[in-house]
Amino acid sequence: MSNKQGFATVAAHADGHDKPMHSHTWPIFQTSSFVFDSPEHGARLFAGEESGHIYSRLGNPTVEAFERVMSQLEEGDRTCAFSSGMATIMHCTMPFLKSGDDMICGDTLYGCTVDLFQEHFPHYNISVTVVDTSDIAQIQAALKPNTKLIFLETPANPTNKITSLKKVSELAHKHGAIVAVDATFASPYFIKPLALGADISMHSLTKYVNGHGDVVGGCLTLKNPDLIQKVLKFRKVHGGILAPLDAFLVLRGVRTLACRMERIQATGRSVATYLRNHPKITRVLYPGFEDAPGHEIVKDEMTGVGGTFSFIMKGGYDAAKKLLEEVKICTVAVSLGSFDTLIEHPASMTHACVSEELMAKQGLTRDLVRISVGLEDDKDIIQDLAQALDKL
Repeated sequence: MSNKQGFATVAAHADGHDKPMHSHTWPIFQTSSFVFDSPEHGARLFAGEESGHIYSRLGNPTVEAFERVMSQLEEGDRTCAFSSGMATIMHCTMPFLKSGDDMICGDTLYGCTVDLFQEHFPHYNISVTVVDTSDIAQIQAALKPNTKLIFLETPANPTNKITSLKKVSELAHKHGAIVAVDATFASPYFIKPLALGADISMHSLTKYVNGHGDVVGGCLTLKNPDLIQKVLKFRKVHGGILAPLDAFLVLRGVRTLACRMERIQATGRSVATYLRNHPKITRVLYPGFEDAPGHEIVKDEMTGVGGTFSFIMKGGYDAAKKLLEEVKICTVAVSLGSFDTLIEHPASMTHACVSEELMAKQGLTRDLVRISVGLEDDKDIIQDLAQALDKL
């Protein structure tokens, strides 16, 4: 299937029509092991002399079906799927770092990613330099002879900070470093990090790619053969591969990703515009607004912004807490990219493990609320927020 075809067509047909047992959708290969034709056949498989399946930790047909489709959607050569988004973060950093290396990371990231980099990487003698990646001068100043990798999110969680992947990738490659991008907020439908120069494009499958709120998973996509082999070797021994049932469910979600993202973006803009004009809201951090920071980069490097954004309450933390107590349609829960609208308080929930100092640097204040718009009618989401705001 050629990427010259539209995204939705590729999502529907990239795994072809010749599926096992003439199945219309890929079956779930719910098995731990695969049977060898003979001892010699098993030996050839283990020696890498013949392609095939041995054990589902090493590779599973259902997982591989999803990986093939995702590779085409991401315009890469190989996708590797994992059991969680955080397992994916490990696999797009640790295979490329060793004791004594330095990595640069963005100052605005998912809370558990921050915790991994700042609390755990030092145990392996890997230093982590935190910078505002939207400012290319800060990255330039932070580069060291031992800097091997730059990790960032764009749009960043939860403030939607935008970074130019073209500029960061050009700078990193001149230095000999690789660039890993968590593009979960935009999904593969709205951004193509590999086409913009990045080496690794990563998504939490839990979010938009699956879209149904019933899977935990992650994946990364690469082009460079050497990087691909390092990731595959790391996954083989660390055992974080996506489960067959989860791969089946995520592949189901991929089929409708294009239409879901179009609907979510349209609804998200309506909700963001409503909140922007509300007297009890100080600011809406929505990169789709023409005057939003980084909007010129959005127009150049993205085709849309999705429906997850944050807003700042005039009444501080008490107002934010009261809003979450009063909503009826919006679901108070973490995660994002589901079929329904999710709303949460990052400072006390998804980013609670981030230090107060870094929260302040991120602009992650206690009056900030994050919303992930779902597939409901926009008027109903707005009406729900309106009745909750009226009670403040």
